[in-house]
Amino acid sequence: MPDTILASTNLLLAAGLSQKLFLIGAGIVAGGMLLWDSIEVGRNDAANLVNAVFGARVISRRAAILVAALAVILGAAASSQVMETARKGIFDPTAITIQQALAVYVSVYIVDTVLLYGYSAFGMPVSTTACLVFELLGAALAMGGLGVIHWPKASKVIIAIIASIFTTGIAAFFIQRIVRGAVRDRTRNLTVLLAHGSWIGGGMLAGLTYFMLVKGMKHIAFVKHLNHDFVQSYGPLVTLLVLWALFGILIHILLVLFGKAAARRLFPTLAVIGTFAMAFAFGQNDLANCASPGLAALNLLRHWHEGVAVATKISIPVWALAGCGALLGLGMMTKTSQRVTSAAVHAGSMAHQVRLWAPRWCIRIARLLLRFRGKQPVLAPLPEVTPSGKTTHYDVLRACVILSVSASVIATASGFGLPVSTTYVAFAAIVATGMADRILQRGDADLKLARTIWVVFSWFAAALIAAAAAFGVCLLVFHAGFAGIAAGIAINLAVRRVLRRRADALEARVREAARERAHPELFAEEYEG
Repeated sequence: MPDTILASTNLLLAAGLSQKLFLIGAGIVAGGMLLWDSIEVGRNDAANLVNAVFGARVISRRAAILVAALAVILGAAASSQVMETARKGIFDPTAITIQQALAVYVSVYIVDTVLLYGYSAFGMPVSTTACLVFELLGAALAMGGLGVIHWPKASKVIIAIIASIFTTGIAAFFIQRIVRGAVRDRTRNLTVLLAHGSWIGGGMLAGLTYFMLVKGMKHIAFVKHLNHDFVQSYGPLVTLLVLWALFGILIHILLVLFGKAAARRLFPTLAVIGTFAMAFAFGQNDLANCASPGLAALNLLRHWHEGVAVATKISIPVWALAGCGALLGLGMMTKTSQRVTSAAVHAGSMAHQVRLWAPRWCIRIARLLLRFRGKQPVLAPLPEVTPSGKTTHYDVLRACVILSVSASVIATASGFGLPVSTTYVAFAAIVATGMADRILQRGDADLKLARTIWVVFSWFAAALIAAAAAFGVCLLVFHAGFAGIAAGIAINLAVRRVLRRRADALEARVREAARERAHPELFAEEYEG
């Protein structure tokens, strides 16, 4: 009998030690993968931040990334509201054990890093927000079943993501059509801008200012006072009209004082401001996609003896948020991110030939749809070639609309604590403004539309893959412990290697096909020879 008691005690002590080791190990792994995932999120979402100014050749890609990276860091420091939604709003961590919660967070990272990398390698913009939401759903289901999911909150987030797509698309289409009708391709003409520049530019700046300060940053102290003292007293409509009038008057004065010099710089300046605003909104909103699981896991590690409820209530320090924002900026500077930028730019390009790939079934659907397009005149100006030999894919007017509408929608969602998809919003703005300019009336229209169909289809596929993979990996991590974590990371690295090799081969084929379409006479001679 004493021997039995002693054996039982030893087993309990061993189990307690094993539990502590798993907590420490999983917390450290989650913290390390936080850094990894921050880079992956920045790598893919680079297209959403710089594609407009890069496609319009307003500034170089390097300069655009530097502007965006600074804004991302600032936005990340103000992102605590969205962090709460993603960290404990999708499921109830208090309904599961600490070991199960850590298994959820670690499995989310194992799946997220390889999923984002795969999409980036193939130049496909993917919603990091949707990936996070469905990964959390899949992993939480594996640990606690249907009862641990906050279905009202999860449904609200998913509905917000879908609604943001339609809101952005409708707003971008009509705004683009209105401003294009007024300006056409005369974006540097002083006479035209004296007549229309003030109300167009003033409206864009008013929208960005209102949504970024009053909506997107409404939890910051001085903005709260501004909101209470002015906006709530006079209403949002009066606030917008006042801002519109003030910015319009300022722009008109600058045009009168500086003439053609101000006319040349008006829309390029608005595009850079829009890029900064877009990146700020990204830092606020999409930081949750990489930081919240890791920071929550580290909090669990620090306060595991107090229980899950205490750990999830700890606030995130500003320095940690800004640090994650810096890693997002680092991800935007990677080589693979250029693929995402290039593909997104070409999908909405006004150029005749584009460098894109889409499955044959997408091309067949696109050609079928294009039969109903009619023969309406193209509103987009002809592409220009810069002194460095680069082709413009957007004009600067369209870049301004893409950025201002996207940033406004994302900042509004951030103000309500909803992590909407930067990818969906930005891509919807690109497609909608392109439709308004009728870019599908010329050139590789079937390839542009087919790529759009393929991207949207891949978004739904990513959600299903994220949920299913996180479900399986979470079970592996929880039941196999360290061995499960090691196996998950090993599978991650192996899949990354395969995806990179195939993506590089596809990229080479796409470039060759683009050269063949651009210079068919050269390839005809080669085939004859």
